[in-house]
Amino acid sequence: MAQARLSIDLGALCANWNALAGRTDAEAGAVVKANAYGLGVDRVAPALAAAGARRFFVAVAEEGAHLRRILGPGPEINVFSGHMDGDAEMIGGAKLTPMINSIDQMLRHVESLPGHPFGIQLDSGMNRLGMEPAEWSALRDIALAQSPTLLMSHLACADEPDHPMNAHQLQAFRAMTDGIDVPRSFSATGGILLGRDYHFDVVRPGIGLYGGLPFVDARPVVTLTIPVIQLREVEPGETVGYGNTFVAPRPMRVATIAGGYADGILRAIGPEGYLWAGEQRCKILGRVSMDLIGVDVTALDFEPEALELLGLNQSVDTLADWAGTIGYEVLTSLGLRYTREYTGA
Repeated sequence: MAQARLSIDLGALCANWNALAGRTDAEAGAVVKANAYGLGVDRVAPALAAAGARRFFVAVAEEGAHLRRILGPGPEINVFSGHMDGDAEMIGGAKLTPMINSIDQMLRHVESLPGHPFGIQLDSGMNRLGMEPAEWSALRDIALAQSPTLLMSHLACADEPDHPMNAHQLQAFRAMTDGIDVPRSFSATGGILLGRDYHFDVVRPGIGLYGGLPFVDARPVVTLTIPVIQLREVEPGETVGYGNTFVAPRPMRVATIAGGYADGILRAIGPEGYLWAGEQRCKILGRVSMDLIGVDVTALDFEPEALELLGLNQSVDTLADWAGTIGYEVLTSLGLRYTREYTGA
């Protein structure tokens, strides 16, 4: 069987949620946008609900409607993109809570779904989503008269604890919300780790649930093992892969494995990347191609049937460092060709 195997440890994921929830007195929700960061919202969200999560966050209304079908009635589902044109039927039918980002969205929501719950997203300095202070000041009394269920903002630099932007945004968020009797949410994973001043009433753990930084104490959630299709002997001076980018300096044994960028393995990891055979690290040779990767297995005293790209030996952030990106991209890029198995449920 040439299909790679992606194993997702739901027990570890729920342990990460419990660990982050245990760092705060606030309610802990869970961010499951982008198909639970690529790991399968149909399995991840019910596991988190069973662990105690009662509030979930998604990016768009379509994700929210799908999540409602999975979870059924009960949990609150907040939609970061707010109430977009054409979303009313979906928001109303699935009982979603849009996080209103502008005056236009506010008007659209109260006109199309009067009395339907909503939250408000405020821009505390990131300049991405939410009402800026002047817009909020103009709309505040009108919005509060409609009884929003949550006021939220988002930190730009929470993964850098000493960054001055964190304190700046905290001050801005407090200036916009202090004295208002509505629950507040400011922190995702990084903000939770900044301390209780940043927690308010609701926190929104995301990447930390899935084993990513900045939650260094996270349990690994994802293991990816890739079958070896063929082993070959390569002589000095011979090349491996497209473009002749690797030239063998000595006699080598090379494994060709059944994975590539069509499976979400980023091409940029090639020059720096490794896989593992048990306790032995094995270097990627040449370029990552669409379906195949060459790997140096010369040092092994056995013929491997598969090699491990993700697991206990290296995390999504290890791969991200090799590719010059972040763990989020590694996770959400994981493709659909893998045989997926869920453990620890």
